[in-house]
Amino acid sequence: MQEKDVKFLEDTFKKYYFDNFDLIHVPERTSEREFGFQKFNSGMIRHISLKDDKELHLLLMQNSPSDVYCSNAYYSFPNLPMKEKDWKEADLIFDIDSKDLHLSCRSDHTVTKCNDCNKISKSNDQCTYCQSTKLDNKSLPCKNCIEASKIEVSKLLKILTDDFGIEENSINVYFSGNEGFHIYVYNSPFQELGSRERSELVDYIMFKGAIPETFGMKKLKPNRSLLPNFEDPGWRGRFSKEVYGSKSNKSKIVTELMTNGYSNFQKNLEQLSNKIGAKIDPNVTMDIHRIFRLPGSINSKSGLTKLFCKDLQKFDPYQEACILNDNSIEIKANCPIEFKLKNKKFGPYDNEIITVPSYSAAYMICKNLATIP
Repeated sequence: MQEKDVKFLEDTFKKYYFDNFDLIHVPERTSEREFGFQKFNSGMIRHISLKDDKELHLLLMQNSPSDVYCSNAYYSFPNLPMKEKDWKEADLIFDIDSKDLHLSCRSDHTVTKCNDCNKISKSNDQCTYCQSTKLDNKSLPCKNCIEASKIEVSKLLKILTDDFGIEENSINVYFSGNEGFHIYVYNSPFQELGSRERSELVDYIMFKGAIPETFGMKKLKPNRSLLPNFEDPGWRGRFSKEVYGSKSNKSKIVTELMTNGYSNFQKNLEQLSNKIGAKIDPNVTMDIHRIFRLPGSINSKSGLTKLFCKDLQKFDPYQEACILNDNSIEIKANCPIEFKLKNKKFGPYDNEIITVPSYSAAYMICKNLATIP
């Protein structure tokens, strides 16, 4: 990133942290967590220990970071190297990202930047200027991406509360600041689980490893009375609601399942995973030493804030999480698709000098689609 761009983003982010520190979630048991941060055009600095929000505020003001992170894990010595930290437990965290949903709209709002000639185009295969195939994709997620992610979040929340018995007030949902949502589970019975056990939770949530026998279907002498009922907990109950539809349809559907046999039942289970399971990033949940973007901090991939969602269904990230100031700034923009922030439309821009609010300039600069002339 060019020096002028870094200076603009550092100044803009610093003003945000000065004006909006009340939005930054300082986690409980702060002194037991590991903090970290990155600066623009620089690597990660981690293994930091903070006592309270005053020390966090000082870190933000002194360093003007591009990104700020905090561990979900609790340690005896969070400032020591990983092997010496003495891991105690960790909150459960889930990541749902629209890029993992393989939505048809994604190609409409993804542009590519050529690593050889730096030209930007909408071609996903090769540069339209020099024909290089060394491309970086830059996505500007649309409303459909966010709504599809919300559906997965809702599925996850239902599994956590209905199947795992987690209290709703122990779960917080945050917009990630870019393409999806982070779901935090605090003070649950799963705090002390290691990576291997968390991988089993992941399989359950994603409906992985389901076999016909789990649902009462046997290869030899199948018995229709063993198939799931609406009142069954967990997978079996959700299977009933998804496959039978209604109690009046159950008898007919069960007859069809029995007639089609074991192999077809297995194929049906594979197709059901998208509907019954929630599409989470398994690696995020299994990692008990990861440091996660701090709630209330800015995501340098977009200039948007990682923000707590008070009402998930009504939440509009391009309105509520767009918190940087609206001071006018002149930029050179090369953004071939339109986007919307704070109910204002921007783009497309064809390598042109324009004047826009700082929040829009930051969004495009963070996406590598604009620069300070």
